[in-house]
Amino acid sequence: MGAIWAVGELADGAPTKLTLELATLARTMAEAAGHDARTVLIGAGAGAAATEVAGYGPDVLAVDVDAALSGRPVAAVVAPRLVSLIDQHSPEYLLLGASNDGKDIAGMLLGLTDLPVLANGAAVEWGDDGPRVEMSTFGGKLVTRSTFTGPRGMVIVRPASVTAEKAAAPGGVESIEVSVAQELPEVRVTNRLEEAGAAAPIEEARVIVGAGRGIGSEDGLRLIEDLATALGGAVGATRAVVDSGWIGYGQQIGQTGKIVKPSLYVACGISGAIQHKVGVQTAGTIVAINKDPDAPIAEFADLFVVGDLFEILPRLIEAIRARKSGGS
Repeated sequence: MGAIWAVGELADGAPTKLTLELATLARTMAEAAGHDARTVLIGAGAGAAATEVAGYGPDVLAVDVDAALSGRPVAAVVAPRLVSLIDQHSPEYLLLGASNDGKDIAGMLLGLTDLPVLANGAAVEWGDDGPRVEMSTFGGKLVTRSTFTGPRGMVIVRPASVTAEKAAAPGGVESIEVSVAQELPEVRVTNRLEEAGAAAPIEEARVIVGAGRGIGSEDGLRLIEDLATALGGAVGATRAVVDSGWIGYGQQIGQTGKIVKPSLYVACGISGAIQHKVGVQTAGTIVAINKDPDAPIAEFADLFVVGDLFEILPRLIEAIRARKSGGS
């Protein structure tokens, strides 16, 4: 019987949302294929985080690492140990997240193994004899579906491509030790630049307020931030807003940014071009505010408000604040 592994990630000792999505995907694909499924957690605190991950179905292999290695790049710690596990167990397919760390790990695995890779999967399912991976290209204008020509491979899965769902029965947890023949050479950090950003990653937010070119200027972003604060959400933006320098790249949503899946997405001054649509189309509810009645976003928004956002948002913010304070 074959095996499908989800390679999880940890943040401050806890599993990321993407990890739970990958665990769910590994479980559902394994059920369709008649394969075994496992989630692999490697890092400081892996054993403690494994119980939560096991709730999403697959058995978990937890590999705690020495705290002395925690300051090194994640991929340099994870990849050699993952290679050792692959050599021991020979899983057919690995599922990795399309996060910065996930991509780094996949890149190192390419150099350390002979596994082929399908990257940037927006949807993954079990086909006739292996994973079938849907990918968007040319800025989201073309969708391709690809499979592996051989019996093994890695799939890099974009965040929010799957809804994390707990399994009917939790998987087991096995804490193991993995030795590596040689640690990868240590990377020497010569300089570090910290960028101010949101308190939490936008891909984790339940509510996101998106800013588009229609906000006009960096001053217009203040209204977006006020609405996000009133709703208890985060701020996102289109590429045009990021390229203008009004907000950091970490908040960019779309084909060249992040894919998000909030319960509520409020798009302010966003036309809704296909490049942005692919980043938000899985949101629970999409509310769009735009003064152009023919904006493309009207085609996929659940509620489309035609009007000037500079007139609408102050009133909306005031109404939300009044309701939260108990006013009428």
